Amino acid sequence: MKGKIAEVFDSVQGEGLYLGEKQIFVRFFGCNLSCRFCDTKLYSFSEYGPQELYERLKMYRKNYHSVCFTGGEPLVQKDFLKEISKLTHKDNLKNYLETNGTLPDALKDVIDYIDIVAMDFKFPSSTDLNSFWDAHRLFLEVASAKEVFIKAVICESTEEGDLIDALRLIREVAKNTILILQPDSGASSESLINKLDGFKDICRREKITTCVIPQVHKIMGLK
Repeated sequence: MKGKIAEVFDSVQGEGLYLGEKQIFVRFFGCNLSCRFCDTKLYSFSEYGPQELYERLKMYRKNYHSVCFTGGEPLVQKDFLKEISKLTHKDNLKNYLETNGTLPDALKDVIDYIDIVAMDFKFPSSTDLNSFWDAHRLFLEVASAKEVFIKAVICESTEEGDLIDALRLIREVAKNTILILQPDSGASSESLINKLDGFKDICRREKITTCVIPQVHKIMGLK
């Protein structure tokens, strides 16, 4: 078995609840979506066997919080993800999965070896794609067996109705899950700031714990 890996590197987490934590990043090549705001264009990869990748990870000193499987979309290569996460799990490393939250059946195959799920909600008015609410619901049901939080990129185009749908889903499936509103890194207008303030007020009214957290690694010039 070989996995397509775009890069392996150490850095600090720049998004979400674990902002600032040191991690080893394993960036998987390939994605099942093509979001309008995507900031990770991948054009090449190296092939690894699970043991080969594990040996590379062992070269890093164990002074980091977790191994971050990111992409692309790691669950597109769910068989390889399962094998490498088995190896890191057996070594008592913490496995952190960054995912677009649209492949619930693939998540079922690997969830036993994952510790933290950083799940996206892909708002159709943000992505310029069809909605994924049914897939997100099934995915969150599986992910809720472990620690999970949700991120949603907010763009100039993001509509309030998508936020309302997201809050309803969270309330019905995992009401204590924290929602991260992440401003589009390609925009910094006053209107977007005002939109985020309004969205935060809606979340507060609906009693869903919500934070606004930008992509700090980009602000700091980190990988």
